[in-house]
Amino acid sequence: MARALRKTAGVMGAGAGAVALLGLGYAGITWYRYGKVGRGGPRDPLVDRFMPKYEVREVHQTGVAAPADVTFLAAHDLDLQRSTIVRALFTGRELLMGGERSKREHPPGFLAEVLALGWRVLAEEPGRELVIGAVTQPWQAEVEFLGLAPDEFAGFKEPGYAKIVCTLSVTPSGEKASIFSTETRVVTTDPQSRARFRRYWSVFSPGILLIRYEILRLVRREAERMAALEPTAVPELGALSVRSFVAAPRPVSAPE
Repeated sequence: MARALRKTAGVMGAGAGAVALLGLGYAGITWYRYGKVGRGGPRDPLVDRFMPKYEVREVHQTGVAAPADVTFLAAHDLDLQRSTIVRALFTGRELLMGGERSKREHPPGFLAEVLALGWRVLAEEPGRELVIGAVTQPWQAEVEFLGLAPDEFAGFKEPGYAKIVCTLSVTPSGEKASIFSTETRVVTTDPQSRARFRRYWSVFSPGILLIRYEILRLVRREAERMAALEPTAVPELGALSVRSFVAAPRPVSAPE
């Protein structure tokens, strides 16, 4: 029994060591590749208005067996806090960064929640695309997102920050099908912030990207569920506009 336990412990130790080495290898590769973003592929002019140049660009998409309007509504109303994966990733970040567990209330719906955090709507194509943005210092244990008006955001260059834009976009691919995609871009405002965010991205990008894939999965599942209902059971999108959710900009304080 003792030999079996020692053997099991050895196997587990070797496995943990392999995972650690893989993690270090990924972080090293990500750090090395940081800022080497290809400019190929289709560009989004709505996002280019606010961040034509960037250090990070991530685009993810999925096909959805639901009309575009239904898919956009599912994305708009997505409740990430219902995802065990997302909650676990947020908790893991708090533990790694030494931050306190958040006790704030989570408004229902993706857009309402991110705006409550401080993000700001920068642009929209009703029923098709939503662009949100914030300036922040994600390398801090307690992260704050500072929303700015569209023109202010585009021209913001105060040292000490990372600027982030994210999109939710839906493209029709038939009468009863669509493509849902997300895009994230990041640019920093000075060399010191670039170095800080580069280290942060090298460690935390796997979790951030996993959240993006979880968003795709949840939106696809909910949109297809809604599309399977009787037409009268699906909420109308016509009166839905993000403008009613837009929060007032918060002042930007000097970085610590």
